[in-house]
Amino acid sequence: MHSSLKCVVISPEQLISLSSLLHIDIILPMQSRRQSATAARRMSERRSSGKSSRRPSIDPTRLVPMDKTSHIGGSDDFNVVFIGAGNIMFGSDEGPWNHSFRLEHKLGRRLKVVALIDPAIERATAVLQKKCDSFVVSAYQDTRVYKTLEDFVKNMTPKERPRAIIIGSPPMFRGCLQPGKDVEVQILKHLPGVAMFIEKPIATGPHQYLQDGFQIAKMITETKTVCSVGYMLRYLKAVQLMKQIIEENELTVMSTIARYAAAYEAIAKPDWWDKSRSAGPIIEQGTHFCDLSRYFGGEVDISSVTAHSLEWDENAGQLSKMSIDESKIAPENRIPRVTAATWKYDSGAVGSFVHVAALQGTNYSCEFEVYADGYLLKLVNPYVQPVLYIRRPGDDHEQVTNFPDDDPFFSEISNLIDVVEDIEEDPEAAQILSSYEDAVKTYELTWAIRIASENSRAAKLKASNDAAKAQKAQQTE
Repeated sequence: MHSSLKCVVISPEQLISLSSLLHIDIILPMQSRRQSATAARRMSERRSSGKSSRRPSIDPTRLVPMDKTSHIGGSDDFNVVFIGAGNIMFGSDEGPWNHSFRLEHKLGRRLKVVALIDPAIERATAVLQKKCDSFVVSAYQDTRVYKTLEDFVKNMTPKERPRAIIIGSPPMFRGCLQPGKDVEVQILKHLPGVAMFIEKPIATGPHQYLQDGFQIAKMITETKTVCSVGYMLRYLKAVQLMKQIIEENELTVMSTIARYAAAYEAIAKPDWWDKSRSAGPIIEQGTHFCDLSRYFGGEVDISSVTAHSLEWDENAGQLSKMSIDESKIAPENRIPRVTAATWKYDSGAVGSFVHVAALQGTNYSCEFEVYADGYLLKLVNPYVQPVLYIRRPGDDHEQVTNFPDDDPFFSEISNLIDVVEDIEEDPEAAQILSSYEDAVKTYELTWAIRIASENSRAAKLKASNDAAKAQKAQQTE
């Protein structure tokens, strides 16, 4: 008679749970202890529905560059619809935006772009032809071009039903409930269950349509539609390392400080300089840093937002190297040169953001800082070659980490596809870091900053006019 031994492998987390039941202490290696503490904290956060202030995050080691990954597995076609045939979707010399390129790499031969929707049929046909003349022809050889989503839906066959729709149309034509600008609602109506990726900002329409955005967010949430908004800076490895440091050290953010200095000389789009078209630089361009601020600081007390601006008609606002003729823009629609804003977070922390259109040349200058007790996390140059400076308690020197060749555009697309594919081997591997509701709240903050700056300017002009009238009245007495 003999006994057989069975070896059971358990994780450090299971070991800790077992130890608590048996009332014994277990000493783990340092790395395991850190992993166990992190896992235990995450389990606690998941159980505690009341503590929803933490934003979703990704282990930065999981954010792998595009050239270090393989195409996603599977052999079935992955149908995609593109809305918009411009630079966002197909790339340009102006920046790294090019969603089609990232999808081609993520999905490989599985990618089938069943439709390209853009009212500019000639432009759409031209970019499609370039794709068909390249090595990715299998993804585009059967693509059909339509002017509207409605046209596609009317002609769609069951085989062409998409699994994801990539929305890269101009924000002035989406994000509200008005007919012709309600593409998200139309997708929910005609293609329920189809995932959406939407470029940021969600809209640049008039402020009165802001509430439409919250209604759309509610529809997306209630229908459990997979939806990601393109705030790609959240997917930077540097940003996720910042989140990791905050979470592992159980820090409470005290302040966020953001600065965005644009190289205005290189901005040759008249729309960008016209608030009636682009909604202004805070809403159209500064949105990324307002979003990062919320990502770390939490919800903003909108009533606390204050802001001041330097306007085009003030002495310090004169620019010498503009690429457009500003005289063709109505004076009331010309953009501010500087906007400086501060606000309170619901947590009590303080946030600030300064947007400047002052640099010439082509390179921007952007920095984002997070302060917590004993810690400074400073992100520099996030759009090109991110650098993270970390100052910790007990050391006045800053640790410097470079992140060359990081591609947050690929990471946001990759995570979306993994969520759509419902890969369950590791449920924490794929995360959508910016929901539609989250994006609407960022949009709300950018509008609050613009309105606060315009109100402070109006108050200053009124005070100046009142003083001039009073002085004139005294002179006539």
